[in-house]
Formats: sequence, C-alpha cells, structure tokens
Amino acid sequence: MSNPWQNEGRWFTSPWNYLDEARAGLELPNKVVFHDITLRDGEQQAGIALDREDKVAIAKRLAAAGVDRIEAGMPIVSPEDEAAIKEIVQLDLGPQIFAFSRCMVDDVKRAKDTGVSGVVIEIPSSGHMIEKAYGWPLDRAINLSIEATLAAEEAGLETVFFTIDSSRAEFDWYLDLVERIGNEGHMDALALVDTTGGVAPHAIPVWVQKVRERLPETRLEAHFHDDFGLAVANSLSAISAGVEVVHTTVSGIGERAGNCPMEELALALNMLYGVEHNLNTEAFYSLSRLVRERTGHTIPSNRAVVGERLFEIESGIIAGWYERCIEDEPTEVFPYHWDVVGQPPARVVYGKGSGLPSVELALKALGISADDEQMRSVLAAIKERALETKALLPFEEVKEIVARQLKGST
Repeated sequence: MSNPWQNEGRWFTSPWNYLDEARAGLELPNKVVFHDITLRDGEQQAGIALDREDKVAIAKRLAAAGVDRIEAGMPIVSPEDEAAIKEIVQLDLGPQIFAFSRCMVDDVKRAKDTGVSGVVIEIPSSGHMIEKAYGWPLDRAINLSIEATLAAEEAGLETVFFTIDSSRAEFDWYLDLVERIGNEGHMDALALVDTTGGVAPHAIPVWVQKVRERLPETRLEAHFHDDFGLAVANSLSAISAGVEVVHTTVSGIGERAGNCPMEELALALNMLYGVEHNLNTEAFYSLSRLVRERTGHTIPSNRAVVGERLFEIESGIIAGWYERCIEDEPTEVFPYHWDVVGQPPARVVYGKGSGLPSVELALKALGISADDEQMRSVLAAIKERALETKALLPFEEVKEIVARQLKGST
C-alpha cells in the first residue's frame, strides 16, 4: 500500500508533510512547469564556457529528461551562441525554446530571428541598481520595458518579463513598474527574480500576494539564486503560494552560488509535497554527469540526488541496517531508492567509520567465515589503515587485510 509519503520501494519521507494542519493555507498547483536555464544563467558561473556542440548535447539530454522549457541562450553574446540557439530550435526536441534578451527592441528581433517561440526580457527593477549599476534615470527602465515587450508581442513571442533584483527593489517603485508594463507594455508572465539570493522563504507568499494584487491575471514564475542555500526552499515557498513555473539549472550551476537545482526541487515536489511535474527523475544522475563533463564544474560528492557518494555507506551502524534491509526495504536506509534518480546501486565502503557489520559484509562477499576475535582484528586493521591514508580503502586492500589478519590468527 502506498501513501503520498511512502511509495513502496521508491521513497519513504515524512507523514508530517501531509497532515491537514501542515498543508493548511497552501495553494499548490496540480503540476509545476520546469524552465531550464542551464544554457544561459548556468553558463554565467565563472569559468564555464560552452560551445555550440556542448549546448546542443545538453539540450538533447534536457529534453530527454522531460524539461518543459529550455532557455537556450542569449543571441547577442556571440555568433556561437546564436548558432546554438538556432540549431536547438531546428532539432525540434520537444520542450518550448526561449531566448534571453536585454530590454532592447534590437535584442528582441535577434531572439525572433533564431526561431524561438518565447523570449525572457530582462530589466533592472530596483531603483538603486538602475541608478548605481546602470547609471540610468528611472524612467529609462520603464520606457525600454514598454518598447521591448511590445516588440515581443508584435513578433508573436511568448514574453516573460524578467525583473532583475526585484527581491531588493523598493516596494512601491517595483509594484508600480510591473503594473505599468502589464498595462502599457506586454507580458505573458512575470518572473519574480531574487538576483542576489537575499529573500527568505517566509517572505515569498507576501511577495506573490502583493504582485497578484497589481497583476491578477498574469502568470508568475520563480527565479531564485542560492547565496544563502535557500533556492530550493524559496522555490517551494513560491509554489506553495501558487506559482506554477520555476527556473532551475542542472545541479544548481550558475552565477556566484548558483541557481535552484532542478534535481532537488523535482524530488521535493514529488515526495514532500505530492505535486506532479513532467521530469524523468531517473535521468538526473546521467544528466548531471554530462553537464559536469561539458562544463568542467565539480560538485560535492555527497550532494543531494546526484552526488557520487550519496549511496555509499561507511558507518558500521548503517552497514548493519543495510545488511538487514537493503534487499526488501531499501527505503529504511535511504529516503529514496537509487534507481529513482538513476544512481548506481548502494554499497558499503570501508574506512575509519566501519564496524563489525561492515566486516561481516566483506567476509560474505569473499565467501570466508571468521570468528568474533578474527573479525575484530580485521576491523582494527581497516581502521588503522584508513587513519594512515585518511581515505576509504579499495576493496582489494580490504581483501588483503582479511587474508593477512586471518592468516596471523591461525
């Protein structure tokens, strides 16, 4: 029997998530749309440079993973980027393809020329950034926004109005700006943009409410950065307030601390909130590895969902759980099965944290029997060697330790 928090053999999360009292006031959509920004905002992470071949390869895998929309790049960045966007459009991979542009009519025309069906148009939306970072008078931001969004409408492009730094904008100025562009310009959607990652989850429902009071019929989209490690939490908060579209990158790559990681958000929606999406979670691990290979970007080995050592067990206590549960009840040990995210099977590894259950599993794998004293001798040798190397031991070395210790005890 399955419950929202426990899908037999696939995941086992907390029933607290599904208490009526816990879900009171949530305005969860039936399904969330994933707008992938790996090829644009993801590439803005320092040191990443994707060529046309890289972008096309990643786009193909994004499509295979089920993303709804791909932001394929910014045509004005380089001829290589423009060519990549055109090729991705021509491949007709399935997802809707967007280009990203500055709030300029010529940029919108360049986007249209690539063949995309949608455009994300950016404008600084905080008075302090307009004046200090751009050196513009405030009315220039308004005028450019009206002109560019109307040009996008005339070109037949689905238009997402992307308000840079809106999380730090002066409240009245920002709300007046988006309302005016909604009335005098054009937008099919408004992106709530936390450019510097400085908004907290509890503030987002209020942000959504205030914008909806001005633009009640406009679709809202969530674009959050991870400078405080809150991009997933903030995206979930926005979704809980009824936002239906989220901007994410593979493994959270992006400017500074990165963007909202697609994999973590997708699993949280399914398993913690019971909200559907179109992503194939079994593609996550291989997709993340491809992006890492193409970008040269590394991630922590214990990163949620896609970390290389996520399903490795060193602790002796947990190795005991593994031995008793892994065949029939793997979600007693892990919150989700490795197959759900396309990871290699879970395994016990050997190091300073190993215990007698770890040794039992090693002996079983080797087809060797040993008494309690011999097992303790093997364990002590494993711990000693791990302390010397300050690393896990390859199984071949564990095998040698077993042979040496058992021989010495006879």
